[in-house]
Amino acid sequence: MNTLNVSQISHLENIVFPVYFNTCRWFAGKARAQDSFHIRQQLPLGNALILIVETTYHDGPSEFYQLPLSQLSAAIEIPEKGILEKSEQTQFIDAIYDAQFRHHIFSNIYHNHSLPSSEEANSLFFERGKGLSEADSHEVESRVLPVDSSNSAMLFDGKYFMKLYRKLFDQTNPEVEMVSFLTQHSDFKHIPAYAGSVTWKRHDLPDITLGMMQQAINTNKDNWALTGDFLNDFMYGVPQGLFGIKEEVFDEVVLLGKRTGEMHKGLFAPEASAEFAPEPFDEFYRHFLVNRLTDLLDRRYALLIENYQKLDESTQQLAWIFMEARELIDEFAHEMLTRPLESLRIRIHGDYHLGQVLTQDGDFILIDFEGEPEASIADRKIKHSPLKDVAGMIRSYHYAVSAKLFESRETQGISSEKLQIVSDRWYKLMRDTYIESYLETFGWPHPLFKSQIEINFLLLFFLLEKAVYELGYEISYRPSWVKIPMRGIVEVIREIEKLKESSVRISRLGAARKF
Repeated sequence: MNTLNVSQISHLENIVFPVYFNTCRWFAGKARAQDSFHIRQQLPLGNALILIVETTYHDGPSEFYQLPLSQLSAAIEIPEKGILEKSEQTQFIDAIYDAQFRHHIFSNIYHNHSLPSSEEANSLFFERGKGLSEADSHEVESRVLPVDSSNSAMLFDGKYFMKLYRKLFDQTNPEVEMVSFLTQHSDFKHIPAYAGSVTWKRHDLPDITLGMMQQAINTNKDNWALTGDFLNDFMYGVPQGLFGIKEEVFDEVVLLGKRTGEMHKGLFAPEASAEFAPEPFDEFYRHFLVNRLTDLLDRRYALLIENYQKLDESTQQLAWIFMEARELIDEFAHEMLTRPLESLRIRIHGDYHLGQVLTQDGDFILIDFEGEPEASIADRKIKHSPLKDVAGMIRSYHYAVSAKLFESRETQGISSEKLQIVSDRWYKLMRDTYIESYLETFGWPHPLFKSQIEINFLLLFFLLEKAVYELGYEISYRPSWVKIPMRGIVEVIREIEKLKESSVRISRLGAARKF
């Protein structure tokens, strides 16, 4: 198929796209009042076209999507969800369901090809990564995976997983940068190795990532599910008053702490280019953190007040503690602006939790380096203390035990107060085991962490930020789970109070000595 003519473009934009896009799981604009669809670019690949489609809305910014398009005979059987339009003779389809299109994707990555479009300023650039074995042929079997998400997935030869990004951003995708860097510039092996990518290169404009290929991982369980299995064993003893954790559980947590530390050691690269070189806690970054947390707090307090009467009594008590501590929290947050900090910051995972860790052959594989889903692409590339990832995993452990104990039939006859005590004990054991293993992986001292005092402060800051972020989701979508982030917030408040009391005692001791 050559480039589309004017009549075809008009038909697709005005008749086909308004219907088809709204049937696709990857189209994020279904809930918005759509205005129009426009094909902004046609990038040829074999007999197919990669269309760059702009969607405009009645309100708010427009969005850009990638839609590979093939025109095939109507006799060729295609899954219904892949058909844009079908006549008696031909059909327009999403080209991921075209075996020839998939062949061209893999073959061009294999050969490191660059394909110019009809406009000299634009080209498709295919990069091969270390994860693609030279022993493999460029002629491989392929299929579309039944993944119904914000991206599309293909599998090549059962060995290589290709993620095609549907919603496009005006920058290189952070996941490609992270996976490529860890594969090609570090010794960290516990990710699906980078096998290649497809990039739309534009003249005097940022590159846009269209897809990434990695080695496929054969597993049917992530660490959220594994932790759930461990909690099942633990939970059965709770009604009998038994608190028992198998040694195997601690071994798994220790291993995860170690793998997390190894990931961050791989990302700590003082000799790297500016995109990955470590940076200090400069004034701009400090203000960025405080402004973001302050904005989060303002919105969450308003949401909590609006929904306060809908909460159960125990959650209302936690919410009241949170609201009364606003001044204390604000003082703690603004301490980020003045506290001496010599620890460094680096690129991090950014959306790190138990579900982002796969189990394979008794070990862990870390996945999904796209960053925080609701953040802009620019914000996902900001360097942070790696303790932000650590805080994310700690919160995930808190969610795992809270969801299991409070939502299970086996524990329904136990008072919420008793369940809270039991879940807190389990969570704190996992938290302390994980952090201890994580820090041991670095050795001491390490440039990323100046001192234990700085570690304590930064970890509290990121735990607070994470729990406050979670609160908004739970109030809006799972009111019965509001107690989980609220408990995390109250725990941080208690730790802040301890730090404040300790600071006052030290100050008084210093004054007494002077006297």
